Amino acid sequence: ICLSANGNDNKKFKGDDKMDGAPSRVLHIRKLPGEVTETEVIALGLPFGKVTNILMLKGKNQAFLELATEEASITMVNYYSAVTPHLRNQPIYIQYSNHKELKTDNTLNQRAQAVLQAVTAVQATNAPISGTTVSESAVTPAQSPVLRIIIDNMYYPVTLDVLHQIFSKFGAVLKIITFTKNNQFQALLQFGDPVNAQQAKQALDGQNIYNACCTLRIDFSKLVNLNVKYNNDKSRDYTRPDLPSGDGQPTLDPAIAAAFAKETSLLAVPGALSPLAIPNAAAAAAAAAAGRVGMPGVSAGGNTVLLVSNLNEEVSETILLFPPLFSVYGDVQRVKILYNKKDSALIQMADGNQSQLAMSHLNGQKMYGKIIRVTLSKHQTVQLPREGLDDQGLTKDFGNSPLHRFKKPGSKNFQNIFPPSATLHLSNIPPSVAEEDLRTLFANTGGTVKAFKFFQDHKMALLQMSTVEEAIQALIDLHNYNLGESHHLRVSFSKSTI
Repeated sequence: ICLSANGNDNKKFKGDDKMDGAPSRVLHIRKLPGEVTETEVIALGLPFGKVTNILMLKGKNQAFLELATEEASITMVNYYSAVTPHLRNQPIYIQYSNHKELKTDNTLNQRAQAVLQAVTAVQATNAPISGTTVSESAVTPAQSPVLRIIIDNMYYPVTLDVLHQIFSKFGAVLKIITFTKNNQFQALLQFGDPVNAQQAKQALDGQNIYNACCTLRIDFSKLVNLNVKYNNDKSRDYTRPDLPSGDGQPTLDPAIAAAFAKETSLLAVPGALSPLAIPNAAAAAAAAAAGRVGMPGVSAGGNTVLLVSNLNEEVSETILLFPPLFSVYGDVQRVKILYNKKDSALIQMADGNQSQLAMSHLNGQKMYGKIIRVTLSKHQTVQLPREGLDDQGLTKDFGNSPLHRFKKPGSKNFQNIFPPSATLHLSNIPPSVAEEDLRTLFANTGGTVKAFKFFQDHKMALLQMSTVEEAIQALIDLHNYNLGESHHLRVSFSKSTI
């Protein structure tokens, strides 16, 4: 079937509403924003291969895009079914067209053709190919679409989603595998096109993701294609959303992934935009203001003191017994309960990033039956009482506490910071402690244990309470609980469900 460009072809559109038509190199794109340009639509297809034709139907907010091969269009549809494409901050919809090719009337479609030629010419000059065409098997490292990324001085967690968000600015990221080697967090990341890999390497090598830390070291990989077996928080193939999560490797729940990405991927990549994208300056400015972004000239500051209010007064003083809930998100230095307002406390974290994390994850959570409010305090530090002054034990210093989780740079704990959830991750369990013991222990915190699962070595387990509030309570009561044999139980929130 071919299609003329006069746009009166209403009858022929009917079939294009089928989501899962047979693959075709012509793709039907719907719900385009009114002012969108040909260049922006072409840009959607470029990472996947050569774009050979385009037809814009402005009045219908639709377009048809033809790629050189069916394989390229299949990759593109698979990719965008896993990652919703956006133009001008609006989601758009892409599916196979019933048309096998676009026959466009050149006089009516001249502008689109001119844009297509210009973009193709730019793409050809960017291609890092040396004089001769290179066969797939003899790709030199500089032309691989796969980058090897090492993160130096990883003081804060860098997740697979953070990498995806940073590198997607340069083109379609098809696959990512993350791993730890020689005690360093590393990743292999595959673009749809070697040109994108080269642009990303050029722009990002040596940049910091967060202030003064998490430095990207980027090289081309000798591999030209990654083989991803599982979609989970360690590896992902965005072209194949159907992959299993792998046994014992729970997939990141998409809702949590989105929330987590939103709160923690503070992507500090100045000038990191694909040539056709519009930078989201507002988001960058907001993140920079939060003092979390490695942008030149932005201080690593950020306020370290939190004001926590609406605490349950009967138990507010338990916050002085090392506040375990806040310690999930950073190292608590000092705590002070306000003398004339016992339902409020000041909590000082080790740095601005930790106070931001604690605030974004804990504000609005329920603790001892009350919804707590967590905001940044105007105080720069929590003052200790002057020598000889009795403040009725309302201030406590935890600076040298052995319970800090984040003292060691690059510690595994940095990778395990998740929003409060009903499922808890338990570790440091001695061999003598059985499932029944742990179920009883957690039931005694006043909640219901819904599910339990040991990891293979029995040193760690997942335990699910019936609500997030019950899990918060259990974490407060039982983090650092002495299980005997000099084992203190470690409790944190999990991103998995059982």
